[in-house]
Amino acid sequence: MEDIYTNVEKKKPVDTTLSTNQTGPRSSESRFHGAVVLCLGLLSVFLLAGLIGLGVYYHYVNHGLTEERDLLNANLTETTEELHQLQNSSEQNQTCPAGWKLFSCSCYLLSSESGSWSTGRQDCREKGADLGVIDSLEKQEFFSTFNEEATWIGLTDRDTEGTWKWIDGTPLTLSYWGTDQPDNGGGDPQWGEEYCVHIRAGTQTVENWNDLSCGASLQWICEKNADV
Repeated sequence: MEDIYTNVEKKKPVDTTLSTNQTGPRSSESRFHGAVVLCLGLLSVFLLAGLIGLGVYYHYVNHGLTEERDLLNANLTETTEELHQLQNSSEQNQTCPAGWKLFSCSCYLLSSESGSWSTGRQDCREKGADLGVIDSLEKQEFFSTFNEEATWIGLTDRDTEGTWKWIDGTPLTLSYWGTDQPDNGGGDPQWGEEYCVHIRAGTQTVENWNDLSCGASLQWICEKNADV
């Protein structure tokens, strides 16, 4: 019996080093994984917060731009209405002599007789006016519906062939020539040199200008400033 107890006592104690060495790395790896998960979680939170912040920022920016746009549109509408009121008020205070028509702050008269381009211009000057000048589509349409016959307007290239100018010296920038016009008579001697311009009647309101010999006999349109 003594030998048995002696053998038991002589047995080596259990070596716990291996167990300790095995649990150490596992514990460190778990802590590392936990830290990674925590960092990823925090990063996701920060990204989500950033996206929410950007969404809120762009919402307020777009809202502010929309309000500013609406304000500008309202101001533009108000300014346009004021200009129309001023124009209407101004036109109401303007008058034309008997027989003349008021249009866009000017007075216009269609002659009752016919004559050459120079005759028409002289007649207009004697009335304190001059041959009509067309510088807008609205005026072109007015002239086209104003006359019932072909009428002279204040456009010519008598000074320099092909260089069209209005009677006030303004170069031609806006034109409403008819098809294949101006053609200076197309080289046909029977038409002569075509240095003066008239509006054809009974045609469309645009593309109805034609160059013609200044000696042809037509009616004319005189233009002068309205009286205030």
